Amino acid sequence: MKAFLFAAAATLVITALSAPAFAGTPVTLRMDTTDADGRITLGDLFDGVSGPAANVVVAARMGATAVLEAGQVQMSARRAGYVWTNANGVRRIIVREGVDNGGVSSSAAPGAQLAGARLAGAPRANVEVLAYARSLSAGEIVQPQDLIWVKMAGAPADAPRDADAVIGLAAKRPLREGAPVGMKDVAAAQVIKSGDLITITYEDGGISLSLQGKAMAAAAAGDVFAVQNTLSKKIIQAVAVGPGAAAVGPQAQSLQARSQPLRFAAR
Repeated sequence: MKAFLFAAAATLVITALSAPAFAGTPVTLRMDTTDADGRITLGDLFDGVSGPAANVVVAARMGATAVLEAGQVQMSARRAGYVWTNANGVRRIIVREGVDNGGVSSSAAPGAQLAGARLAGAPRANVEVLAYARSLSAGEIVQPQDLIWVKMAGAPADAPRDADAVIGLAAKRPLREGAPVGMKDVAAAQVIKSGDLITITYEDGGISLSLQGKAMAAAAAGDVFAVQNTLSKKIIQAVAVGPGAAAVGPQAQSLQARSQPLRFAAR
């Protein structure tokens, strides 16, 4: 009898392990994620969600936009029986206030709507492109709510694949609402402006020296720029460390070496 029960239990275990796991229904993230009432649901976020699951609330939008972490959204979809593979590696999802208007969200940037209208008859107007949700002035820092995904016929050659590539960077020139994002549009935020009085430090082997200088050019953290010694009037090359601070010598070389791979990857 014991042998029979053991065999039966073993059979159940083997059957359970060999049975295919429930994969769920695959869904795709909408190109322009919006909601109309402040309740962000799975139906607002994904194409392919139907029935009661479409009304499952994932988050609340308190202002004009809400920024959701992709991992949390993915878990919410999985709990409802849907699978979003996130093949593009999206990290954040920006949800904007809007009303479904015949397939065109009223919250989409005017430039994006215009682009969509111009490309309505184009056979390949199906490329997902990151665009500016509002116009930015030169020097403004790009925030998550400043970006939106839209459909266009094509993307710039330097278009980022992830919003994180441009969030936190500064606009190099005025940027128009609805225009596609390109990495040439942005750069690391400047921490030193031309004419600033700064402190230059030299550190090596326990020795630390400092002097005052005048920046002869603007610089972002890690940039090499010209500085004039306020006493000797001699021009030297230094590396920007932060607001009002620069370094020379071994410390500067180390800072520059660390910053270069990050900038290359961003481009």
